[in-house]
Amino acid sequence: MKHRINSATKGVVAALAGIASGQGVLGSTDTPVLDFFPDRVPANPDARKKAMTLQTLLDMTSGIDWTEPLTNAVPESLIALERSADWQRFVLDRPMAQQPGSTFNCNSGGSHLVSAIIARKVGMDTQDYAAQQLFKPIGVGDFRWRKDPQGVSTGGFGLYLQTPDMARIGYLYLNHGAWNGAQIVPRAWVDKVFNASVPMGPMAGWRYGDFWWTLPARKAYLAVGYKRQLIIVLPELGVVAAMTGRTHYPIENVIDHLTGAVKSDQALPANPQAFESLQAKIQDVAVEKASGVPPAPALAREISGKKYRMANNEWGWKELTLNLDGTPSYDVVSYTARGASTTRMVTRPLGMDGRFATSQSAEGIVASKAGWVDGSTLSMLVRLPEEALDLTYQVRFDGRRVEITQINEFGQRRAVTGEMEP
Repeated sequence: MKHRINSATKGVVAALAGIASGQGVLGSTDTPVLDFFPDRVPANPDARKKAMTLQTLLDMTSGIDWTEPLTNAVPESLIALERSADWQRFVLDRPMAQQPGSTFNCNSGGSHLVSAIIARKVGMDTQDYAAQQLFKPIGVGDFRWRKDPQGVSTGGFGLYLQTPDMARIGYLYLNHGAWNGAQIVPRAWVDKVFNASVPMGPMAGWRYGDFWWTLPARKAYLAVGYKRQLIIVLPELGVVAAMTGRTHYPIENVIDHLTGAVKSDQALPANPQAFESLQAKIQDVAVEKASGVPPAPALAREISGKKYRMANNEWGWKELTLNLDGTPSYDVVSYTARGASTTRMVTRPLGMDGRFATSQSAEGIVASKAGWVDGSTLSMLVRLPEEALDLTYQVRFDGRRVEITQINEFGQRRAVTGEMEP
């Protein structure tokens, strides 16, 4: 399945910038950022803002005041960006915190500006340009790309690829931008990544450049997405690895595992016994094992099939029904869009045996499981594997009233309430 590769999207956007540069349509990377947006008059004017260049965006040294730490901490600026009506204006209007080119600071807003700049210079949306100039030449056909409210492909995240296609991007960089004899990305542009020089702040030993991470001590080059969506290039070993994930861990460890697994500079001979053992292990871990499930309280039978009308809420939920008899499921009636009067109902299976139950719709794969934590509270875990996202819902019943608290990946809580229909 396709998977949102989060900030590894930046590595793809960098490749597109390189292609546009090689075609002579992007201009110099020393061009001031504001020159690309002559139709906009940014707030918080500042000499430092005028000094921002395309290269400082590519190197995450723009100097824009931005909070998006490379940890599990809340990315306050990124959340505010997503809630804004005009993403480009939001970024351009931000105040400056430091001189451009001075210090690394992760900023997905800056990379979104790069996507907007590419679209402006090539005369088509970044997604369409990618399909023509990058994806088609290297054999990527199955992808999806989120867009901002103005229809610009998100530059900092939001690209969905299958994992083997992530590896194609890495293989392109391993071969210095060439594919089957054709130079897709200019070699000089790719080689800038292999000579990155911007220290990544508190991440000792890491360097950054053109939206790629570099670990010189291990001669490793990576496009890195939140919760470890990784494209890893190891040129000295001739190895490319791609993987998705849903939690942080030390990247150095996985690089060491990869380098330690290399036994030869040639393909190893076939080993049917080892291959069979590997396939058996993969099949074993692919099947979730049921965990212990506490018995359902008497309340479960009372609320099953009952419709709860929700108070006005930012989720757009209108009604909720839990079906706990037979094959458990839940129905959510929600508005089709913010401010809309039309609604839609989604019914999804609900694992109540300690294992996830999955469904697929236009929104992608959704997996859900639940268990009673006490006599009046049901805890639901909803996993969106394509998004690398888990959401927990604490559903507490009090007479005819229900309160649903959503807990996101940052521990932030939002609650809605509802009443059982007569």
